[in-house]
Amino acid sequence: MANTAQARKRARQAVKQNEHNSSLRSKLRTSIKAVRKAIETGDKDAAAKVFAATQSTIDKIADKKIAHKNTASRQKSRLSAAIKAMAA
Repeated sequence: MANTAQARKRARQAVKQNEHNSSLRSKLRTSIKAVRKAIETGDKDAAAKVFAATQSTIDKIADKKIAHKNTASRQKSRLSAAIKAMAA
């Protein structure tokens, strides 16, 4: 347990920051699932629109270092490849 006022404050801040980061990570996963779901439906145009919004979300979260930049890049690349592989 924290013994000083400074340590107690840092512990409070850590809890709050953890909740914020967790919600962003959840938003990231949800947006990726939305793209995968759009790909499964088979509508390439709809999947591309959802992917465009998801790309923005992925980039924002990678910039905040919630997810590693290489992980974000890999996710975008795989989703993009899946959309391109769809039948027109």
